[in-house]
Amino acid sequence: MRRVLPRFTGSKVATSAAVVLGVSVLAACTSSSTTSGTAATSNSTGPITIGASLSLSPNNGPFTADGQAFDKGYHLWAKDVNAHGGLLGRQVKLIILNDYGLVNQVVANYQTLFGKDHVDLAFGPFSSLLTGPASAVAARYGMAFVEGAGAPRVFDPPSNQADHDTFDVSLPIADEMVPFVNYIASLPPSERPKTAAYPMAQDPFADPPVQLAEELLSNLGVKAIYTNIFPEDPTQYKAPAQAVAASGAQIVVLGSTDVPTVQAFMQAFEQAHYTPKLFIAASGPDQGSAFTSAVGAGNANGMMVPNGWYPGYPNQASQEMVREYVAQYGGSPSGVNADVAEAYSVGQVIAQAVTATGGADNAKIIAYLHSGVELNSVQGTVKFDALGENGAAAAFVFQWQKGNFDEVLTPAGTTGSVPILATKPPWSDATTPGTTGTTG
Repeated sequence: MRRVLPRFTGSKVATSAAVVLGVSVLAACTSSSTTSGTAATSNSTGPITIGASLSLSPNNGPFTADGQAFDKGYHLWAKDVNAHGGLLGRQVKLIILNDYGLVNQVVANYQTLFGKDHVDLAFGPFSSLLTGPASAVAARYGMAFVEGAGAPRVFDPPSNQADHDTFDVSLPIADEMVPFVNYIASLPPSERPKTAAYPMAQDPFADPPVQLAEELLSNLGVKAIYTNIFPEDPTQYKAPAQAVAASGAQIVVLGSTDVPTVQAFMQAFEQAHYTPKLFIAASGPDQGSAFTSAVGAGNANGMMVPNGWYPGYPNQASQEMVREYVAQYGGSPSGVNADVAEAYSVGQVIAQAVTATGGADNAKIIAYLHSGVELNSVQGTVKFDALGENGAAAAFVFQWQKGNFDEVLTPAGTTGSVPILATKPPWSDATTPGTTGTTG
C-alpha cells in the first residue's frame, strides 16, 4: 500500500513545502533524445522525436479542454527549445496522437509511438485514467515517462512497474489540500469550523486530496458528518449535493474534476438556501471564465481551489512563458490554464535530464531523475522521490473574490497573497431560474 500521509505532516500539521524560485532559462535550453535504449548525442543528425498522446477530440470529448491546453504547453516548449538551437544541437519534433480520452486508444497510441515511430523520448497524456495504462506501455519499452498530472495510483505497481520509470513534475495530487488544512489548524480552536462534508466524484485525481483532508481535519477535531463517493456522471450529482445541503456542514470539501461537477453542487446548495462557511473544490474553480460564466461571477465569490501554479507566480521562467503564451495564443495572463505550465514543465525536465546525461539514453535518464537532483521548471523546483513524485513542489490555494482569482494561501517565503474570505458570501446569482440565495 502507498503511504497515506503527505511528506509535510506529522504530529502537527506543518506549513506547505517551500518554493525555490526558478532562475533557469525558459527551456533549460540544451538536451537530446533517443529511441528506447539507444543513446542520442549531440553528434546525431536529424530531429529529436518526442511522442505523446492527448485528448484532442471535439469539445464534447472527455479531457478535451485539458488535452488541448497540454498540447499548447508542449508546443510552446518545443518552439522555445528550437529557437535556442534545439536539444544538443538538434531540433525537436513532436508527434502527438489523439486518444479521444479512451484507455484503449492511449495504449494503442503509445505502442505506435514506441514500436512503429520509434520516438526518442516520451511525454505523458492528461488524466491519471490514461497515464496509468500508458506508463505501463512505456515501462515495457524502457522509456522514461515524464508527465504533468498523475494521481497516486499512477505510482503504484503495476502501473509504474518495479523500476519506477514514471515521473510527475507537478504537485502530488494527495497533498493539494494541505495548505487549506494548515489554514484551519492556524485558527484558534474556538474559531474553527466544527463540521465538514466530503462528497467525491469517483475519480483517481479528485478523491485523494479530499480523503487526506478529511483525515487531517478529523485529527483537528472537525467532525465529518457526510462522506460519500458517487459516480462521475452529471446525472448522479443531484442526490449527494442535496444530502450535503441537508447535513448543514460548515465546510464542504468537494472531490471534483471539472466545472460541471462544482456547478451542480452550487445549484443544489442555492436551491436549498444553504451556504457553507467554507467551500473548496479539487478542480473547477481554477478554470477562469469557464467557471464564472457557468456559475455566475457573484456565486463564484468565496469559492476556493488548490493548485501548484498560477499565471502570477513570481518565477522568472514562468513569467516569460506566460508572456509568450499570450503573444502566441491571445487572451490575458490570467486566462492561462495551469495545464499549460504542467506540460511546459515536462519539457523542461526532459531537457535538463538529456543535457546532464549527454544524450537520450532512457535508462540513463531514469537513473538521473531518481538521483535526487534538483531541477527547475516554470512551476518551481522539481525533485523526484523514490516513486517519481515531486517532493519539492509548491502548493497554493486560490479564492474568487469580487471577480478576481486571488492567491490566498501560499508556500512559506512566497509573497503576493491576499487575506482569505473566512466566510463564503451568500449566493447572489441565480444559477437556476427562479431561485435566490440565502445564507444557510
